[in-house]
Amino acid sequence: MPTLIQQDYYRKKGKFRKVFYWDVCFDPGLKFLYWFRKAQMTSAGNPLGLFYRLMLRRFQIRYGYQISAKTQIDGGLYLGHWGAVVVNPKVIIGKNCNLAHGVTIGQTNRGVKAGFPQIGDDVWIGTNAVIVGGIKIGNNVLIAPNTFVNQDVQDNSVVSGNPMTIVNNEKATEGYLNNKV
Repeated sequence: MPTLIQQDYYRKKGKFRKVFYWDVCFDPGLKFLYWFRKAQMTSAGNPLGLFYRLMLRRFQIRYGYQISAKTQIDGGLYLGHWGAVVVNPKVIIGKNCNLAHGVTIGQTNRGVKAGFPQIGDDVWIGTNAVIVGGIKIGNNVLIAPNTFVNQDVQDNSVVSGNPMTIVNNEKATEGYLNNKV
């Protein structure tokens, strides 16, 4: 079974292999994901874990990814462009998720939908999309750019607009997600 770093690398490069730092040093998204996965694999009390978290913090500041090592993200995360991606540490994201720049995935503190989003497998999230609240995003979902999502979204859907509209589509992410793991 490939490691999470190998799965992330596969999404970008299309091949499974043991991933070393020099394999990712020219791609900001992969460089961030390398340190993100390393920080996830070790405890904060471990000296090596502390080093990984310091490197993760360095690249969070450098590239604008605000994704904590505590965030549960399955393999195959794809960060196409760097800059201003914010993900709450309590969010859960499934495998093969694409996050474009400007994406915010956060909590809502009050109301019926208070809580954190859970995002399924094979989800493409477009530029400047905002996903908030204790909601569930199903599998095979495309969230269009500039969409505000604050309600549950069933499997096989395309979501767009503000207020959001949901259209069922069995091929919602076809052509958007390459090299799925």
